[in-house]
Amino acid sequence: MSLPESFLDQWDTNCLEARSREPCFFQAGKGAEGSGVPHSPAMGSGSSTPAHPGGTPDARPGIFFIGEEFHGECLGAEAAPAVCARRSSASWSRPRGRRRAYPGTGLLGGSGRCRRRGQDMLGRKESCASGQLPMTSLSCLFYALEEWTIVELLKKYIFHLIIASLTISAILVFFIVPLTIVFFIYLTNILLLIYQRNNELKADPLSDVWNGVRKTIAGFWDIYARIWHGYELHGVKNLPEGPGILVYYHGAIPIDYLYFLSRLFLWKKRLCLSVADHFVFRLPGLRLLLAVTGVIPGTREECLDALKKGYLVSISPGGVREALFSDESYQLMWGNRKGFAQVALEAKVPIIPMYTQNVREGYRMFKERRFFRQLYESTRLPFTPPYGGLPVKFRTYIGQPIPYDPNITAEELVEKTKAAVQALISKHQTIPGSIWKALLERFDKRRKSD
Repeated sequence: MSLPESFLDQWDTNCLEARSREPCFFQAGKGAEGSGVPHSPAMGSGSSTPAHPGGTPDARPGIFFIGEEFHGECLGAEAAPAVCARRSSASWSRPRGRRRAYPGTGLLGGSGRCRRRGQDMLGRKESCASGQLPMTSLSCLFYALEEWTIVELLKKYIFHLIIASLTISAILVFFIVPLTIVFFIYLTNILLLIYQRNNELKADPLSDVWNGVRKTIAGFWDIYARIWHGYELHGVKNLPEGPGILVYYHGAIPIDYLYFLSRLFLWKKRLCLSVADHFVFRLPGLRLLLAVTGVIPGTREECLDALKKGYLVSISPGGVREALFSDESYQLMWGNRKGFAQVALEAKVPIIPMYTQNVREGYRMFKERRFFRQLYESTRLPFTPPYGGLPVKFRTYIGQPIPYDPNITAEELVEKTKAAVQALISKHQTIPGSIWKALLERFDKRRKSD
């Protein structure tokens, strides 16, 4: 236990204010008239234990020798709560300006108030419980608070603390990779802005002037794809040399499509324009990145213009709805969308199906969809957060092109395209999807055929 505050005040009042040059001491339970008040031999206060300036003081249990100041640990005494002490081998005499040391007693002289340093006094619990110190003393009050706030609270809330810790850990695990992807996307846009300012570029974002920085961006994402998902791209030979429309299945996060764009540019030095939902263009801080990578709103006029210029144009008819509400069954959710087919017929270009294996095992949406479905249908905004980011195997397959046929309708072309995408899914995907199998495929070194 520690010395009570009232005891320290009594030291100051009865001993130190007397300016005694001799050690003050306190005899537990015995001071003047048995009051336990500290005494100074120089004051002649009737102590039963005199000071010994020239020798060793009486160190009987229960006697506390205190000079003008002492430091050190608190040592237990058999007949008293504790003795604050510091052992020293110095002599009783001291040069001017130094504290007096008392060999064998653990006492040091000095100036000021007795104070603790280091550990609390031993026997604090016993002293408070036995009534040797009043419960109003600070030491017993602090002890009671420690007992209540630490031990009792831990006993009562340890289960809740464990559950909270596990929940926070799960949240970090499930959302850290999607958030990391968002961070890298914004970092890419910042690098583009720096590149534009340093080179004072004002050229068309789709021009070849930007090919240098495009190669850097594509290289970064290709490295990320290789390391995290062991990404493979198959069927590039099925892409036409001229314009065409790529139709693909939309995962919860279209990171697989970003991998495809990067590798296509690195392999073929070819830019594929991407049709995106309108909400993408309302995201802050991404305007330059969208322009340089060829993301377009997807109006009929813009698509036709891009195809006439010889670009590949990619689109996911399922769009955000398919990203949010499809699942490991890989169901296509195209609704009645047929605009891509009408554009293909009008531009007289082929349609090329594309699919990425295990894209739903890498990133998923929550199962409860009724509320989020109603929210999306009323706002057309994706409020459902994706989770996951497990390093499953990604393989993108490009299927055989569906050639232009002037004798079929847009509706028939939609059905042919849907069947072609579904055939890729059936051929290369385990349904329902399995995260465990997708992870094990990372260790399959055999390269799949196109």
